[in-house]
Amino acid sequence: MTKEQFNKDLQAVYLELQDRQSELNGFYELLKGEHAKAKQTIEAFLQLLELPYNDDTVMAALTRIVNLREDALEQVMQKEGFDEERIRLKKELAYGFVSMMHITRHESLIGWIEEQKLLTPFYRSLIFGVHFVGLRLSEWQSHWTHHIINTVNPELSRLFDGDDAKVFEMLQANALLDTTEDGCVGDRCYSVLVKDASTPSTSSGTEVVYKSVAYAEAFAKEVGAVVVALEQLIALLGQHEDEVFGQKQEWIAYFTALKEAFAHTKTDELIKMWAEVDRRWMAVTTPLQVGHPLEYYEDHYRKAVALEWDLRIVNPRLQEGSHTRENIKLFAYEMAQKFGEEALHTMSKNLLQVDQTQLYIGQPMLYYAAEFNGLFSAQVVPNDEQVSTELGKKIFAYADFVLESKKSKPVMKLSVEIMGEDFVKQQRALAENEPQLWHELYDISTIGHEYGHILWIDTDTETKMNATGQFKNIEEFKATTGGLMAFFRREKEMLKHHIIDDLVSRAVGLMAWREVGEVLPYYCEGLIHLDILFSSGIITYDEQIKIDYEKYDVMKAAYIEAYENLAKTYLDKIDANSYLSQYATKEAGVYLPVKEDIRTFVEHYYARYKEIGQQTVTLD
Repeated sequence: MTKEQFNKDLQAVYLELQDRQSELNGFYELLKGEHAKAKQTIEAFLQLLELPYNDDTVMAALTRIVNLREDALEQVMQKEGFDEERIRLKKELAYGFVSMMHITRHESLIGWIEEQKLLTPFYRSLIFGVHFVGLRLSEWQSHWTHHIINTVNPELSRLFDGDDAKVFEMLQANALLDTTEDGCVGDRCYSVLVKDASTPSTSSGTEVVYKSVAYAEAFAKEVGAVVVALEQLIALLGQHEDEVFGQKQEWIAYFTALKEAFAHTKTDELIKMWAEVDRRWMAVTTPLQVGHPLEYYEDHYRKAVALEWDLRIVNPRLQEGSHTRENIKLFAYEMAQKFGEEALHTMSKNLLQVDQTQLYIGQPMLYYAAEFNGLFSAQVVPNDEQVSTELGKKIFAYADFVLESKKSKPVMKLSVEIMGEDFVKQQRALAENEPQLWHELYDISTIGHEYGHILWIDTDTETKMNATGQFKNIEEFKATTGGLMAFFRREKEMLKHHIIDDLVSRAVGLMAWREVGEVLPYYCEGLIHLDILFSSGIITYDEQIKIDYEKYDVMKAAYIEAYENLAKTYLDKIDANSYLSQYATKEAGVYLPVKEDIRTFVEHYYARYKEIGQQTVTLD
C-alpha cells in the first residue's frame, strides 16, 4: 500500500470515528425530548447507582457516560445524601458501567475496520493488540484507584492532620519516593506504598508504616496480565511488515521496553526503565500513536503515574495549521534575554525541545483504564525532562473532538446566570458558525498551553520546586499564560475580544473543580487568572460578570508582570508555594483567593454550582 492510499484509509477511519462520536454526543438530545437509546442507557445507569431519575441526575449521568467526567456525578450523590464510603462504591460501579460501554464501542469500531480491510495488516494488528492490552489495564485500574487514592492517601492525610508539607517531608526523609539514575528524588513514581511495620519513626515521633514497592510487586496479577498482552502484541506485529512507514522495529522496540518496565521490581531503577520507554516511543512517528502511562495528576502525594492507555489518530487535514510554535520561540527568547546568561542557557535547551517537538492534531481512537475517568483535550509529553532534553516532546491536540463536544453539550443554567445570556450565545455561535476562527483560538490557547509547559524547565526544576507539593498547582497557569504571551508577541486585532472571552470563561469555569483532586492544578490556575482579571479591572462582578474590553492593555501588562515573576521563580527553582501563596491560601483543606472581593465571587459561584450545577436551560 502506498502512503497516499494509507492516508485515504486514515481519513475514512477518522470520519467514521467522528460519526460514531457524534452519535454518542447525540445522547444529550435526551435533555430536550425523546432519545430511546440514551433513555434506556441512563435509566440503567441511575438504577445501578440507586439515584433517582430527574433533571440533575440525568445531566450528571450524561456527563459521566459521554464526556467521561466524574465530578458532576459526585456532586449529585452528595446532594442525595450519600456518605463518602457509598460515593466511593458507586463511583466504582459507574467506572465498570462506563468502561464496558466504551469497550463495546471500541470493539465495534475495530470490527468495522477489519470488515473494510482498511490500513494495512500491520496496523490492523497494532489496533487489535493495543485493544487487548487496554482490556488488561482497565481491569487493573480499579485496584490502582482503591489502593492509592482511596486507601493510602487518606491514611497519609490523617496521619499528619491534613498537613501536606509534613507528608512530603516524611516521604523524603524515609526514602519513599522513586529516584533517578543518579540517586536524586524523581518527579514521579511507578511504585506504591504498602504497610510495613518495621519502617522507622519520623523525627516527629509519628510511626511510619510504609515501604515502597513497584507496580509489578504491588499488583502482581494485574501487571502479569498486562505483560502477557504486550508479549502477544509483539508476536502479532512480528508476523507482518510495516510496508508504509517502515517502523516495525521501532514499534516492537517500544512495546518491548514497555513490557520490561511494567515487569521491573527494583524501585530505584523504575524511572530509568520508563525513561527508556519514552526514548523508544519518541522514535515512533506514524499517524497512529499509542499513549502509555505518562501523567500523574491523580496521586497528590507521590505522583504515582496513572494507568493511561490509548490509541490516537491524526487528522491529515489539520496538521499544518498551527503557527504557535514560532510565536512561543520568539517571546520566550526575548524574555530570557532580560534575565541574563543563565536564563538564556536554560531557554536555549527549552527552545531546542520546542523545535524537536512532534505535533499530532487528531482525536482519541481507543482509550482505556484511567481515561475512562476523563480524556484530555491536549497533552505535551514525555514528562521525563532528561528524555525531552535529548529528543524533544510530542504534543497531541484533539481540536475536532473538543469542538464537537462543545457544540453537543446543553447550555448550563449556571453559565447563563454568571456570564449572562448574551455572552453564552456568542460563545455558542462561535463554535457553531465559525469553526475556522474557533480552531485559530484553540491553537493559541490549547496548543499554546502545551508548548507553554516546555519553557523555563531544567532537568531538576520540578523536583526542587515541589518540596511542599505545589509545583503542579502553578504549572498549569504557567502553561496557559505561555500561550497567551505568545499571542501578545504577535497580536491579531480581530482576536483580542475572543482571547479575553476565552480567558474569562476558562477562569470562571475552573471554579467548579475545587474539590476534584486530580484537576486541582487547573482550579488553582483559575484562581491566579481571576486575581489578574479582577485586579486589572477587565472583569467586575455584580450579579453577573461584566467585561470591560477597554482594559485590554491593563490586563496585558498585568499578565506580563505575573508571568515574568513566575519565570524568575522557575529559573531560581524556588518552592512553588511562594508563588501560589501570592494569589491563594489553603483553609480547611480548600484553596481560596487571598483577596476578599475575589473570594466573595468564588464562594458565591461554588455555592451556586452546588445548587444548580447540573441544571440546563434552552436559549431563544
